[in-house]
Parts: sequence; C-alpha cells; structure tokens
Amino acid sequence: MYEPADLEDMAARDAVDAVAADVREHRVRRDRHGLFTASRHIDLLCSLATRLAADAEHRLSADQPYDPSLPSPEALGQAAGHIGRAIAHYTQALSPLITLSQQPRSTLADQVDGIDETSTLYAHLAHARQALAEARASLSAPHEHGTPAAAPARGAAINLPVDRILAPLDRPGRRR
Repeated sequence: MYEPADLEDMAARDAVDAVAADVREHRVRRDRHGLFTASRHIDLLCSLATRLAADAEHRLSADQPYDPSLPSPEALGQAAGHIGRAIAHYTQALSPLITLSQQPRSTLADQVDGIDETSTLYAHLAHARQALAEARASLSAPHEHGTPAAAPARGAAINLPVDRILAPLDRPGRRR
C-alpha cells in the first residue's frame, strides 16, 4: 500500500506504475471500506498529478540541461492531464459508492435496486484505470523535446467481462 510520500523519490514512470499497481491490488468495493479505498486512490492520484506537473516545470527550467532519458515536459504535462481525468472519474464514482454503501443488500430486490449505481460506479472506475494506462503510455515512448506524445486510442484497453462487473452484487449461491 503506497502513500503519497512514497512517490516523491520515484521516477515519473515508476510513480505512475506504483499508483496503477495500488489501484489494481486494492479494489473499490460497494461498502464503507470501498469508500476508504477510493479516498486513498484519490489522494494518490492527486499527489501524482502534482508530482508530474512539478516535474514538467522543473524540466522547463533554463538552468536544467535537456536529458533525453527523462520524459519531456510535454509528455509529463500530457500524463498529468490523464491523471486529472482519473481523479475526475474517481470523484464521480463517490456518489454511487456512497449510495451503495448505505443500501441494504439482504434481498434480491435490494440487489436489483443497486444495479444502476453499481454499473455507474464500475464504469467510472474502469475509465479511471484507462486514464492511468494512457498516462503510462504517454510516458513510455521516447519523445523529442517539443513533440507531444501520442495518446492511445480511447477505450482500447477496457476489457471488462460481464461476470467481473456483476460479481459485486454478491448474489446468494453465486459461484465465483
């Protein structure tokens, strides 16, 4: 489990990878624990966006020689924008998550009532993961100074099987 301070000493690519790994390993559930996890992810993403913006500013300093082994300021700025989208999706996921954490799930009718909120929640979380992948892609390719990184095709990496989306409904008797 990473904390924002852990990201400070990492290279930009490594910091994005660390946050993506944390998001993968600590899934947001449809309860109060999921709300805590989502808040942690928002904290990490905000720290990462700040870090990428600061790195871009530092790379633009006149007293800093250009180092082609590091991401360009343009790539860092583009990655920060993708992280900003991930933050937006996480904050949009809070409303359905709060609703779901307060709803009883004891009957099938209760679970059916939560389908729309669950769908909205997991759609936002999938879009946030996609934005993280795009941030990583913008830092991965070598870039010449002054050349913005090409973004991957929108939605290309989102492959969510239906059983993965519906699994959080916790249906009695459902095998996993």
